[in-house]
Amino acid sequence: MYMDCPYEDDHTRHAAQMLRLDPVVPPKSNRLNPWEYDKELYKRLNEVERLFRLIQGFRRVFCRFDKLDSVYIGFIQLALIFIAIR
Repeated sequence: MYMDCPYEDDHTRHAAQMLRLDPVVPPKSNRLNPWEYDKELYKRLNEVERLFRLIQGFRRVFCRFDKLDSVYIGFIQLALIFIAIR
């Protein structure tokens, strides 16, 4: 699991580290004690977030009209195919 930007304060970082979560977000530029973070992993996290944003552009996936999980997953896969074709 990874922390995200809104959870960048010291208290939340400490609680996350107690749960063995890695801080993957860069520290703010005005922090007195910045920490090390994995830049490549942060780039990958951004790619995943952008993919979810693209998938939510499909109304049927975003509104979850389907009652069966298998049908819903099928439309997620169809949305991924459309995104890959673009």
